[in-house]
Amino acid sequence: MGPFPLAVTSLAARLTELSWVSDLLVAGSLATGDYIPGVSDLDLVAVVRGPVDRSRRASLVDLHEDLDRGSAAGADLGCVYVDESRLLETAAPHPTWTHGRLVERILSGVTRAELVRHGFAVFGRAPADVLPSMRDDQVRAAARAELCGYWAWAARRPFMWLNPDIADLGLTSMARGRHALRTGQLLTKTEAIEHARAPTWLIDQLRARRRGEPTVSPRALTGWIAWRDARATTRDACRAGS
Repeated sequence: MGPFPLAVTSLAARLTELSWVSDLLVAGSLATGDYIPGVSDLDLVAVVRGPVDRSRRASLVDLHEDLDRGSAAGADLGCVYVDESRLLETAAPHPTWTHGRLVERILSGVTRAELVRHGFAVFGRAPADVLPSMRDDQVRAAARAELCGYWAWAARRPFMWLNPDIADLGLTSMARGRHALRTGQLLTKTEAIEHARAPTWLIDQLRARRRGEPTVSPRALTGWIAWRDARATTRDACRAGS
């Protein structure tokens, strides 16, 4: 299975025991070569044969809860389970294990771009064999959808940005979104830090946290900087899209 994190190989071993899971694909920072143990999330996509009914959902919950207590503890392991017959339905929700629970989420355009441009299979087919390629204009559209969707929603809720994790993620996500809109290309989180709209001292602290160093930024000021950036970036993206 290759030199994957233990959480990934453990998930793969468990999923291969299920006859209805055909492929396990890697997206996110692990796909782009930007994975940092203890810092990065693990973003995976499993292709399944047929819908994930109540029985299958129960199996996935048991499987992931067991992994999160053991080999995937602290790894922020997430996985979207996509019925192969609905792979081309970009607005279709799919069972998704994230942050300790199973929810319904779409397979976003940005994740699709990561898969077909940088992703690979842990087992099964390569991402390019199950998903269509994405042109630069499609990447731009995917970035705009994220900016004008979740991030525009978050920008209308200033108190959310007092959460340091949201503030950091927002600063890098805005930089990644602007880059994708401008170029049609994807930017890693590490690269995005260098393009964040933040003062030098905060960029230095973002770099340190990305390296896994326990650096703390002033919560209110950092939240205000990130919120202001999100408001401006999402406003411009949505105006341009309309």
